[in-house]
Amino acid sequence: MAPLRVLELYSGIGGMHQALKASCTWAEVVAAVDVNTLANEVYKHNFPGTALWAKTIEGITLQEFDRLSFDMILMSPPCQPFTRTGLQGDVSDPRAKSFLHFLHVLPRLQKLPTYLLLENVKGFESSSARAKLLETLEACGFEHQEFLLSPTCLGIPNSRLRYFLLARRHQDPFPFRVPGQILTRFPDQDLEDLVKDKAADQVGEASSMSSEEKSLDSDTGPERSSKSSLPKGAFLFKLETVEEMARKEGQDTDSSVQMLEDFLEDEDEEKSQYLLPPKSLLRYAFLLDIVKPSCRRSTCFTKGYGHYVEGTGSVLQTAVDVQLESVFKGIEELPEEEKLMKLSTLKLRYFTPREIANLHGFPLEFGFPDQVTAKQRYRLLGNSLNVHLVAKLISILLG
Repeated sequence: MAPLRVLELYSGIGGMHQALKASCTWAEVVAAVDVNTLANEVYKHNFPGTALWAKTIEGITLQEFDRLSFDMILMSPPCQPFTRTGLQGDVSDPRAKSFLHFLHVLPRLQKLPTYLLLENVKGFESSSARAKLLETLEACGFEHQEFLLSPTCLGIPNSRLRYFLLARRHQDPFPFRVPGQILTRFPDQDLEDLVKDKAADQVGEASSMSSEEKSLDSDTGPERSSKSSLPKGAFLFKLETVEEMARKEGQDTDSSVQMLEDFLEDEDEEKSQYLLPPKSLLRYAFLLDIVKPSCRRSTCFTKGYGHYVEGTGSVLQTAVDVQLESVFKGIEELPEEEKLMKLSTLKLRYFTPREIANLHGFPLEFGFPDQVTAKQRYRLLGNSLNVHLVAKLISILLG
């Protein structure tokens, strides 16, 4: 029996490839396709034996697709046309052109693949692109099931709500398939519970807008919010609602989710380069989502993390014995120098790229070429996916 032949489209830094390995599937990635030069350098660094096509999807001809003779497609099309914090250009966005080309090519292949897995942002499920995808899959004889899942459902302390679609041909029907429903849990619990939990999840999602909705990947979100027109030297702040505080407390006491400390590197002198600069502390202190190593939560890390402050991901309080309340109480009335002194006692730092990679499920052997800067690593990881989540979905797809 030959290994499964897999085509990886929009391969990025190789999250799908890593998930394929983590799923223990006997498979060969016959080609990985991406136009991002920097992402391709990282991909080659980690998967030197894989054929990497540095070209656009619309630049691949039907004949080239046919020659690959693949059994499975793994893909993460550009998310910007569908982000709820972006312009939502959908199929009219130029960045959706390659995906539409793929949908045009799929029914024309000499040999249709048996399996397909697609990942995108929440928001894709209500797009015209998704409608075209489902129409194409149906015409090609695929059955499908859609999901909205976050790594927290696997006990990983990071909110990263994403849309997933599983599709396959010539197989027994998915035993868990719920036509017209988007599942919000893995199908390893009672089907009744899956459907019942849907309404509860929607309520939960709405209540956590600040931690998930605002931090979805977007070209404009973080930059716009951090550069909003404010009086020079203005001190931004927000007061958390009682509901928001209760939600965070509930997350931190949920023993089904691991503590952040399991994903952190050792604190050493080198970590001082990740401390928040005084300017950011003074201007954005009340907008930060501050977590301790003992917390069981963190907000979605976007590609602007480490460069923009607001809505790009949580920051870590490394002075664990200092109480947040004692630092922030009455702080807005203090002179700037005293404010800074109090805020500095928290020793707030950004999560390192390696720590974010850990939360995303990339193994320790996964690395970056030395010339890739920290800012570039944050950007690439912000555009990536959760390896453990996708690995489980691949196993379900092939099951």
